[in-house]
Parts: sequence; structure tokens; C-alpha cells
Amino acid sequence: MRGVSTIGTAAAVLVGLAAAAVLAVVARNRLGRELGTPAERATFTTLHTASLAAPPLREGLTPTGARRAARHLRALLGTPAVAVTDAMTVLAWDGAGAHHRLAAMEHAGPVLHSGRTAVLEGREVACDNLDCPIRTAVVSPITSEDKVIGALLAYGPGTSAGLVRATDEVAQWVSTQVMLAELNRSRTRAMEAELRALRAQISPHFVYNSLAAIASFVRTDPERARGLLLEFADFTRYAFRRGGDFTTLADELRNIERYLVLEQARFGERLQVQLLVAPEVLQVAVPFLSVQPLVENAVRHGLAGKDSPGHVTLAAEDAGSDALIWVEDDGVGTDPELVRRVLAGESEADAIGLGNVDARLRQVYGDGHGLVVETAPGAGTKVSFRVPKFAPGVHAD
Repeated sequence: MRGVSTIGTAAAVLVGLAAAAVLAVVARNRLGRELGTPAERATFTTLHTASLAAPPLREGLTPTGARRAARHLRALLGTPAVAVTDAMTVLAWDGAGAHHRLAAMEHAGPVLHSGRTAVLEGREVACDNLDCPIRTAVVSPITSEDKVIGALLAYGPGTSAGLVRATDEVAQWVSTQVMLAELNRSRTRAMEAELRALRAQISPHFVYNSLAAIASFVRTDPERARGLLLEFADFTRYAFRRGGDFTTLADELRNIERYLVLEQARFGERLQVQLLVAPEVLQVAVPFLSVQPLVENAVRHGLAGKDSPGHVTLAAEDAGSDALIWVEDDGVGTDPELVRRVLAGESEADAIGLGNVDARLRQVYGDGHGLVVETAPGAGTKVSFRVPKFAPGVHAD
């Protein structure tokens, strides 16, 4: 919910900036000139300039990001110069009067301390250079999580109530972009931690069982043992690769096939597998190791306590703007309440990482894209999820 609220704040500030631009045009056209087209142009210009400033600010409040954004911020404010600071130093200056940069931290100091917008005039700002356009400054705080982390300074020949309001609005918008950058970093750190945890969950019992199966063929069927060892090496190389957070469904399926070869070496005819995958979804990007844990869970539950063969189905199909992926087994099933607790993080019974996969899917795509688990004791289990074919920031590495 916090992310939604932050994005809403960004939209509100942008609307405020655009409205300020329109009002300025209206004021200039009070004598009866045509208002429609200039107002639309002012709105477009404001929104377009804000869109240019947003990407560098999504890096956070850094010297590089501030330097790249500063000229666009100055265009939004229409002042001769702007400066951007963090709590310790001037990150960027853009425009005339660069010799004032040395005093920018002194100008920002009271605002960094109080968190309130300030207007500086006269000797507080002016210099002895008669050609310098800088005589006043409006200083507004840049905040994150209710903490002042920097300041935006708008320098010019004079101030007005409109400039004070505009500087405050732009500073709020910058604050929103910085908070979104922090949220994105937090999400990335969380995904990396979840992935490390998932690797730790999968590896111990699978490594032991796979090596035991390979060892059982060393004397009776050396060629098969060699082939299984190569499959095991490829599987672990993929699972522990150093790469991005996403892969193609095709790559994920190739690794699942390696996993199933190793499991069928253990269980023989007891494990029956069916793959039903539509070719058109093979290149869809999915979170790394998002499907294999579901297959592993199905194999274990599909075979647990059964004398007859266990059947596992892995399917993926085109579902409009999404790819629908599911794994189903005809095994012992599970208490739905236990599944609910696992997905809610209320139980430590998540031996195969269902909660981990669910959390990562929700982090990337939103709560509407978590795991859907259909199960009951003795009735088998079906786990499904949807991923958008195209999602911002999601691409296979």
C-alpha cells in the first residue's frame, strides 16, 4: 500500500505543477486571447519536462542523478539557476551565477534543520557582481520517510508567492522520486535475499539425493551415471548462476527437465511427468527459479505415501496479456489452512519454498499475481500463477 500511496503523491504533485502552468497561461491571456491551445501546450511542456527529470532521480539523491536532473528542474521552475543538495554537500548546480554554489549549503542549512521552506533575500544571497541575476533564493526541503535528506534551491532576481509554491511543489515531486528509488532498491534487496534463501532451501536434500542416485549407477551403468552427472552439473550451474532476477520460461523449463531426469533416475516408473507448454509463451520473462520449486513440491507430494505411480503435469499457456503457468500432481494433497499459513509467512513448514516464490511474484507483479493453490487432503494439489507477457522493468537476462 505504501508504494501505491507514493505513486499517488507523485501524480498529485505533477497535476499541481501542470495546473500551475495552466494558471500562468490563463493569467497572461486575461485580455481575451485564445486560451485553449496555449494552456494545453503549457500542460504538455510541464509534464514532459517532469518526465525527463524523473529517470535520473530514480537513482536516488546522488551527484550523478542530481546533476542530470537539475536542468530539467530549472526548466520547471523557470529560474536563472537551481541547486540540489543532500544533507552534507551541494550535489548539482545548473544555470547562471555558479560562483554562488559555494554558499548553497549555507543557504540550505536552516531548511535542512527545520524542514520548512524558506525565502532568502538581500545580503543573504546577493553578490557584488551587478550583472549577476541572482538576488534571492527559495529553498525547499527534499524528504524521505519524513526525514529531510536534502534541499532544492531556486535562485533568481526576485521572489513571488507563485515561485515559492512552485519550488515547494517541485521539491515534493523530487522527494517522491527519491522515495520510489529507495522502494525499488528495497524491492531488489528483498528479491535477492528471497532468492538466496530459496537456493539454500532447495539445495541440501536435492544434492544429497541426486548424488546418491548417480552413485547407484556407477558400477551397473557407468554411461548413465556419466550422463546424470552432467545433468546434475548443468542443473546446479543454472541454480547458482550469477545473473539477473529474471529468465525466460524456456530456460526455466530446460532446467526443470534436468531436475526431472535426476528424479526419474531415483524413482523410475513411479514418477510419470507430462509437459504441456504452448510455444508462444516460451520467451516470456519469469522470475528466476519460480517454476522449479513448484515442480519439486509436486514430485514430493505426488509420490509421498503412494504405491502406485505419481503423476505430475507442468503446463503453460497463452492467456491474453498473461502467460498462465501451473503444476499439478495427484498426490496426497495438503490441508488448505496450512497452505494459507505458509503463503502468509505464518508457518515454517515451507520446505520447498512456495511462500518464497509467492512473495517474489507479488513483489514483482503485485498481489494479483501470487500463487493460487487448490488442494485438499487426498485430492492432489494444483499450483498456478500468471505473469504478464510484458511488464515494466522485467526482462530476461
